[in-house]
Amino acid sequence: VSNLLSNALCHTWEGGEVAIEVSETPEATLVAVENTGDDIDPHALPRLFDRFFRVAAARAHPEPDGAGLGLSITRAIVEAHGGRASASSSRGRTRFMLEFPRRISPVPSRK
Repeated sequence: VSNLLSNALCHTWEGGEVAIEVSETPEATLVAVENTGDDIDPHALPRLFDRFFRVAAARAHPEPDGAGLGLSITRAIVEAHGGRASASSSRGRTRFMLEFPRRISPVPSRK
């Protein structure tokens, strides 16, 4: 979540908005980080979580200071917990969603 928040703050226009939302469904806990700013090219969206991939050409800060590993590490952590990561970007809003499946605790056995 800290990586998504850092990215959102970096790519939000001055005076823009960054929002964090946590919600639950019967199946999962959802964490979303959304910011206002330039849209991410739709052709780049499927590659955002690839190692070393960087999108910056038309974004608020065109010179990235990272190595392109943050989102791939984020995805790996989420997937290690059985979840998934996704992103969308349109109409001046970019949203990253982390979905963690809810685990049902086993009922302790009686001995």
